[in-house]
Amino acid sequence: MKSRRLPPLTAIRAFDAVARHASFKLAAEEIGVTPTAISHQIRVLEESLGQRLFIRSARSVALTPAGEILFRASGNIFATLREAVDTLSGADRSAAMTLSTTSNFLTNWLVPRLPQLNAELPELELRLHSGTELVDVRGDKADCAIRYSMRPDDTLDNTLLYEDRFVLIASPTLGIKQPKDLIGQTLFHIENRLIPTHEPSWQHWKDAFGPDELLVKSGLHFDDEMHAIQAAIAGQGVLLASELLVQHALAQKLLHIALPGSLPGGKYYFVTSPDKAGRDNITAFKRWLQQAFRDAER
Repeated sequence: MKSRRLPPLTAIRAFDAVARHASFKLAAEEIGVTPTAISHQIRVLEESLGQRLFIRSARSVALTPAGEILFRASGNIFATLREAVDTLSGADRSAAMTLSTTSNFLTNWLVPRLPQLNAELPELELRLHSGTELVDVRGDKADCAIRYSMRPDDTLDNTLLYEDRFVLIASPTLGIKQPKDLIGQTLFHIENRLIPTHEPSWQHWKDAFGPDELLVKSGLHFDDEMHAIQAAIAGQGVLLASELLVQHALAQKLLHIALPGSLPGGKYYFVTSPDKAGRDNITAFKRWLQQAFRDAER
């Protein structure tokens, strides 16, 4: 027996939208066409099937028994299609890798090394997310993160990348050669440093290295370490900075470590969820990070 041709998919889509919303107007808004176009598609479908599918009144739209049968089928069809699209979209997302980190780390450490990363991992599709909030790497927003903390999160897959320290940096133009040269310099302070504990403050520096006359509460206060680094490059003052975040400026001789000594910092970890840890792009990126950190310490 020869099977009948199926009605046009566009007509079935219009029917399914009207049946779900019980409204031609709302179905038109969902699909992005006019109510007149929806009515035309329903008429085409009813003529194709030789059945009335809706009972229409001035205030409501209801399914006929034939419409009920078709709606059960269309619901299954479009649910299956949506599931397939979601699966394909998920596969596409897994080919890419979203990294979450702070804007300070991104700007001062990763961005200068992106040409090297692209050369060594040309097939890596990297997406970058920056912010101060902790993004859940178990979900869809990020696949992995570089986090700065005092200790690892035992619920995640953690790789220690770097143990930070804070050094006294300044522009070479300031001519600081010994502790007493800090007298009269503008001290830069960073507000709201939550990590590390204890805070690498000028009071801690004075207690450890002097000079005794240093006025530790004087100077300028910044709420963003990047701004303080830029001000230090301009020769406007001195800063106790994360050595990692000023590596690029030190290499370019825009800044130098003005005096010996350091204060302890936090630790940089590469983290991902246990179920994502085995993905090829994540393991390749982790190996690249580990090598890049080793190279920077030489």
